[in-house]
Amino acid sequence: MFNSIIDAEKLKTLIEINTLINAEIPDGRSLLKKILESAARLTNGESSSLLLVDNENQKLYFEIALGPKGPAVKSFTLNMGEGIAGWVAQNRTSLIVNDVDSDRRYLSEISSKISYPTESILAVPMILKDKCIGVIEIINKKNHAKFSNEDLQWLEVFAGQAALTIQNAKEYSKVQNEVYRLQDQVNRQGGFHTFVGKSKIIQEKLDIAVRAAQTKSSVLITGESGTGKELFAEQIHLNSPRADAPFIRVNCAALPEHLLESELFGHVKGAFTDAHRDRYGRFEMADGGTIFLDEIGEIPLALQSKLLGVLQSRSFQKVGASESTYVDVRILAATNKDIEQEVEEGRFREDLYYRLNVLPFHIPPLRERPDDIMELAEYFLHKVSRETSKKIRGLTQEAIDLLLSYQWPGNVRELENIIERAVVLSSSEYIQASDLLLQGAGTEIDENLSGKTLKEAVDQFKKHYILRVLEKNNWNQTKASKDLDIQRTYLSKLMKELGIR
Repeated sequence: MFNSIIDAEKLKTLIEINTLINAEIPDGRSLLKKILESAARLTNGESSSLLLVDNENQKLYFEIALGPKGPAVKSFTLNMGEGIAGWVAQNRTSLIVNDVDSDRRYLSEISSKISYPTESILAVPMILKDKCIGVIEIINKKNHAKFSNEDLQWLEVFAGQAALTIQNAKEYSKVQNEVYRLQDQVNRQGGFHTFVGKSKIIQEKLDIAVRAAQTKSSVLITGESGTGKELFAEQIHLNSPRADAPFIRVNCAALPEHLLESELFGHVKGAFTDAHRDRYGRFEMADGGTIFLDEIGEIPLALQSKLLGVLQSRSFQKVGASESTYVDVRILAATNKDIEQEVEEGRFREDLYYRLNVLPFHIPPLRERPDDIMELAEYFLHKVSRETSKKIRGLTQEAIDLLLSYQWPGNVRELENIIERAVVLSSSEYIQASDLLLQGAGTEIDENLSGKTLKEAVDQFKKHYILRVLEKNNWNQTKASKDLDIQRTYLSKLMKELGIR
């Protein structure tokens, strides 16, 4: 049993973790990492690991590994019964081994491969509903000291907290996945996207969108490409009195200038050579509902005046028609351009800008809302895993750290593409940092660049990055060149120049 006088620091740590476990929305991975950090600190351990049991293949995976060799450790797996952690999982029994070399259960392979001398190990099982779901182990007590029974008892308490955290996270994930599945099903039927975002700034924007939805005013949504402007347009429509009416989307940048007018406003038979019959335009299709004009900054000046007329009088003339058509349409517009600069330089009508910008609405880039990165990444991960029928459990801590440190020039759209590619490329149950193939981030480059010229440093980066992409594609140069977005002949040339064989 514990000493009658309980260490104040340990008691405070336990209370803090229990409070987090009972939080309304558990962040499982972050909490497990905190539990593991606390366990190592309070038992005075040098390194620590949390392994999870996969009941299907009877293997243990390093879910979290902390310490100087943490990232290297996470590439290993253990069979049930293999090594000290495997023995603890199989026998559901805690273990103190203060001299690993004298214990036949000790597996020296991992320590030797990562060059990390191991003297002692403290390992306890995580039990949930009479089943071992994982193991927490502490490696090497500091100052070459020996682990005690009190250390073991404290670690068992932390293991119980970790098991409860995993249970809560699984229940939450199950509910959240079901919500996402139902949302996706409903949204696909209506053509809408699932809205994902929990950061304070995005929740504030969503609140503004809901309030703006109750008005009839035009809204101009601005923000970088890929931030999710269309999703906010959908939310405005779905929360408006027009929710049951049509929501019509027009990508103004995707239509040639000579077709855009007919696409927006329609035409009558004989208006031009290929006009063999009357045609409804998008504004007529949206009558009673909402029209979303994406990339509004791409509309040519000649057509901007006609759009202004719709905003002012709710009427327009079809191409080739002499009579006006009246519609009841709310206009939502979006652009990734600096629209005020476009006005100043004469490429966008000032009067149209003010008519559209009744309710200005700016979407911040993903790099300014880091709290959304992991929620979006996990949503895309589950979505793509279902679509590809691949069993991907999650991301390694190294991959998570890489996602959180990246600047996301392509915003949410880039994140979705990267996660989709990682799921396709991954050969394990956890997405590794190398699977993400993030350009300019996470590459293993020799940090000792002193004395190198800029060209030498750049060549070193190129060599490491190209090697990684080639390895992920099993040295198939055609596939690798597609991932690198370069010609295959140019890839061959680079390989020759950089000495890659």
